[in-house]
Amino acid sequence: MQPQIIFLKEGTEASQGRSQIISNINACQAIVDCVRTTLGPRGMDKLMVEAQGKATISNDGATIMKLLDVVHPAAKTLVDIAKSQDAEVGDGTTSVVLLAGEFLKQMKPFIEEGVHSQIIIRSVRKATAMAIQFINEIAEKPKKDDEKELRELLEKCAATAMSSKLINQQKEFFSKMVVDAVMLLDELLPLNMIGIKKVPGGALEDTLLVAGVAFKKTFSYAGFEMQPKQYTDPKIALLNIELELKAERDNAEVRLESVEEYQKVVDAEWTILYDKLEKLHLSGAKVVLSKLPIGDVATQYFADRDMFCAGRVPEEDLKRTMKACGGSILTTVADLGDSVLGTCQHFEEKQIGGDRFNIFTGCPQAKTCTIIIRGGAEQFMEETERSLHDAIMIVRRAKKNDAVVAGGGAIEMELSKHLRDVSRTIAGKEQMLISAIARALEVIPRQLCDNAGFDSTNILNKLRQKHAQGNRWMGVDILNEDVADNMEKCVWEPSLVKINALSAASEATCLILSVDETIKNPKSGEGPAPPGRPGRGRPF
Repeated sequence: MQPQIIFLKEGTEASQGRSQIISNINACQAIVDCVRTTLGPRGMDKLMVEAQGKATISNDGATIMKLLDVVHPAAKTLVDIAKSQDAEVGDGTTSVVLLAGEFLKQMKPFIEEGVHSQIIIRSVRKATAMAIQFINEIAEKPKKDDEKELRELLEKCAATAMSSKLINQQKEFFSKMVVDAVMLLDELLPLNMIGIKKVPGGALEDTLLVAGVAFKKTFSYAGFEMQPKQYTDPKIALLNIELELKAERDNAEVRLESVEEYQKVVDAEWTILYDKLEKLHLSGAKVVLSKLPIGDVATQYFADRDMFCAGRVPEEDLKRTMKACGGSILTTVADLGDSVLGTCQHFEEKQIGGDRFNIFTGCPQAKTCTIIIRGGAEQFMEETERSLHDAIMIVRRAKKNDAVVAGGGAIEMELSKHLRDVSRTIAGKEQMLISAIARALEVIPRQLCDNAGFDSTNILNKLRQKHAQGNRWMGVDILNEDVADNMEKCVWEPSLVKINALSAASEATCLILSVDETIKNPKSGEGPAPPGRPGRGRPF
């Protein structure tokens, strides 16, 4: 009898071999089923309720994946690729998860039959490389010099990104707004320079784009209402200073002999504050914004001198104001000159819905803008914000890389046909594996049909026939339950979205197929807890 060798801690779970790979694939399938029905213009929305009872209604693959509390280690990979697609391109998060799930599903029979996972991984990588090269070859590149044509291209891409969202009825209105917003940015197209604010009430069409900075009126003291609310060409001081009476006795111990000495301390406190306020007034600034509070004395002082002030402005809004109006954020009022003050053509405080907004327009360096979303329910506005975020990301990508492909399952069908043709020229196991990947790509058009309630088998057969005849851009026509040329129908997507989705999905597939053992360590301290003593330490 050989003694048993135990090298893992007691309670460790270890599972390995082929059954482990198959169990990982099954876990990923379960996750794919969560987001499967959200794909496309007729996709359904999901209502997620968190532990605190906060409900989120969303159609965005990445948002749903983030809110799912996934515990399975292999299935977490799918959550990660959805997040990376969201960060990199913004749209196509559901497609990425679907593709990865379908690749795994097509590879499952091969694993069960004993094909080594490394052979499968090699084939997946080969097929992906061929698919990406093919997309780059066939993508259409519109002329960039023609401003009107570029704008049209961007609007079409934004409308396609929004067609699967809650706001698809208003996509005409929003796609123009999103393109305007991105056109206002500088060369680098930074995302954080587009501010999105939500104001309950009104209809979606009341959403407006401010070519400058807008932020909600901050907390104000007495005297605020006496300040003027409109200026033309004001100078703007941006501060990081507290303009309040600071009781110095809180910060230091002062020993006084007489009342006169106490009076001197109080006077000094007032003098310090009035010095700061006077310097601000003499600098010629008409609008004073500060990250820290501006007290009631200061508010009254500014009101008497026809100046406007707002304290406790959120840092990001202050930074965006600085980017738009120039100037810099000061931590002292010692040398206030024109070089450190910002300016804009027009400043006003305006009522939007139930809130008041401070709006700066006509900024000299306006490389920033603000979208103010209106709508009924809170969840609805949040979903609109997510949809606009996706559309903005897509427009940014399309502006940088201007190649587009037709959406609606057209590019997937063309890739599927291409890979199927190539696979027939390869001998060996790879032939079957690459044709399985070609079959997996058909999941996108099939799911689009299923979600819209069409007969997917019928439409896919039509699509295969059309693509075999050389109609490269034929895709699903959701409106007429048929197939159509999606390039003509203006269902366009930046080719980068598809390339990124394919590479992320194939990487996730390779990662999951290459894991053949899972070792789960027991959590430390999972043994029986020591008995507690009432009232002394360990809670019961």
